[in-house]
Amino acid sequence: MLKLKNYINGEWRSTSSEDVNVVINPANQEIIAYAPRSSKEETEEAIRAARVAFDSGIWSSKTTHERAAILNAIADKIDERAEELTVLETMDNGKRKDEAAFDIADAATCFRYYAGLILHPEGETYQVPDTVQSMVVKEPVGVAGLIVPWNFPLLMGVWKIAPALAAGNSIVYKPAELTPITTTKLFEIMEEVGIPKGVANLVMGRGSVVGQTIAESKDVDLVSFTGSTEVGREIMRAAAGNLKKISLELGGKSPNIVFADADLETAVDYGLFGIFFGSGQVCSSGSRILVEESIYDEYVARYVERAKNIKVGPGLQEGIDVGAIVSEGQMNSILEYIEIGKLEGATLATGGYRLTENGLDKGFFIAPTVFIDVTNDMRIVREEIFGPVVTIQKFSTEEEAIRLANDSDYGLAGAVFSNDGAKALRVIKQIRAGITWINYYHPTYVEAPWGGYKQSGIGRSLGKYGLDDFQEIKQINVQLNVQPINWFTS
Repeated sequence: MLKLKNYINGEWRSTSSEDVNVVINPANQEIIAYAPRSSKEETEEAIRAARVAFDSGIWSSKTTHERAAILNAIADKIDERAEELTVLETMDNGKRKDEAAFDIADAATCFRYYAGLILHPEGETYQVPDTVQSMVVKEPVGVAGLIVPWNFPLLMGVWKIAPALAAGNSIVYKPAELTPITTTKLFEIMEEVGIPKGVANLVMGRGSVVGQTIAESKDVDLVSFTGSTEVGREIMRAAAGNLKKISLELGGKSPNIVFADADLETAVDYGLFGIFFGSGQVCSSGSRILVEESIYDEYVARYVERAKNIKVGPGLQEGIDVGAIVSEGQMNSILEYIEIGKLEGATLATGGYRLTENGLDKGFFIAPTVFIDVTNDMRIVREEIFGPVVTIQKFSTEEEAIRLANDSDYGLAGAVFSNDGAKALRVIKQIRAGITWINYYHPTYVEAPWGGYKQSGIGRSLGKYGLDDFQEIKQINVQLNVQPINWFTS
């Protein structure tokens, strides 16, 4: 049994609150940890520590080589503890163990990427029509408040922590209440490799207390949040108090377009992977599959048959395809959407129920669920379900496919399957989404930007764009001919 603590100003601290968060394994509901539910005052203390650390220059004034060396050391420690972190992530989140293993490896890669990126800083100079040298430099924002979701507990955190620290910021980090365990291990690693006191602060607790305090604080210069669009709006409103910089990676309801000339086996395979990877608890999931009318019936038949054979079970169990839903509340929300789909008149082709046989009743498991005969006005087509539920609808023309794909409040991701390269590129360029694929789905790379259009967010993670989110741009002008301007005659 783990008893987790906050990490504030270089010290591990128990919360003063008697309200403790019980962390369970969603595969069997066993208690695996107790975590703090921190107060507003404790959160403010962490913010003050970060403010003092940043203003002192103890981290921000280090050379890029010094910061890079520490980031690389963190990556090495993650690799050393990869098996421990993988098991803890699986127990905490419920995902398949090999999925968790990929997340841990990607976390180390992310630290190494930003360690390398800051060794090649970008700036600009301008040949202006004057005796002036004009230039642009990039500086750290200051204190960064980082708020992360439960679906990729460690990896999503690292997507923020690595560029924030690389840029020279101090951080106040709030993990999701459901999945705080691997975060504490990461902070142990950061302490071990020598992150200076006050630079990295960990505060656990409710979003309504810890998250709200971070978002509202005038000592926080930036808030980077990943989560639901609804909470993103609340963060944005709270951050308006001092017009702090924000970065929001929010929800999605992403289209996956399959044309008749696509390789059908590939399109079905990635159609399954696009939604059932991570139990569908992925913001970029391809939850809306749009299939050209002439191959619709064949696609559905193949897809449903394979969906029926997906093995669901505890993430640490061998031979499992899909793990648990993260919590009972999330499971019930998904099941409610399934009932909504039935009432709306969609045809349930497979799944649609909680799995309870063979010991699965001890955890939170849902059979992979496929709805067909859907229309764009249905809630199951328009709203983010965030679970193993997919809709498949037909289209007849390229123009209709584009219209259906873009008829959404969201714009996070999308894909096109076609063996006609010109058509695939033509269509993907018209999809209003920030992350897109042609003839595959989901894989992303630390070098490339991650983020969406419309209500899917503001700003970008990863790549040099992810570093930009944690930097301010400063214009510097140097007069090369020093003399009075004589603007006033007297």
